[in-house]
Amino acid sequence: MTALKTTLVLGGARSGKSTFAEQLVRDSGLHAIYIATAAAGDDEMRARIAQHRAQRGDRWRTVEEPLELAAACSREGRLGSVILVDCLTLWLSSLMLGGHDIVSHTQQLCDWLENPICPTVLVSNEVGMGLVPDTSLGRRFRDEQGRLNQRIAACASDVVFVAAGLPLWIKRQSRN
Repeated sequence: MTALKTTLVLGGARSGKSTFAEQLVRDSGLHAIYIATAAAGDDEMRARIAQHRAQRGDRWRTVEEPLELAAACSREGRLGSVILVDCLTLWLSSLMLGGHDIVSHTQQLCDWLENPICPTVLVSNEVGMGLVPDTSLGRRFRDEQGRLNQRIAACASDVVFVAAGLPLWIKRQSRN
């Protein structure tokens, strides 16, 4: 069994970050609550969501919440459980596209992470290592994602970067 606190798992697209995060949760031996931030806007996304659910199996309880993430963590978190949030990048996209107050929502999430009821693992994309986006919306998204990742990393006890399925621990305050 692994002693989890709050862990931020970062990586690029298809880096293995979600698989790594799910393994952290499985290794904890706690009841798994999966908070999915993705909205099934088209057939391809619905198929992805169905595939991910099938891969996780029945041991996981899935809660879909594209916007009110802190409220979902507060509502769903309980002793003996671990929350996996996958992913902050899609959550940020929903907030931006809906014209929501990103700073306020981020603060609410940080407030939860400062004193969570149960261990929480959050997955997020690292988008600042590639090309500069050619649209103002793309640049704004990249900048907001970078700020969000910094805020959550500051709240997290552990931060791990995953590349090619391999973890690189950047911050590790909790130990096995």
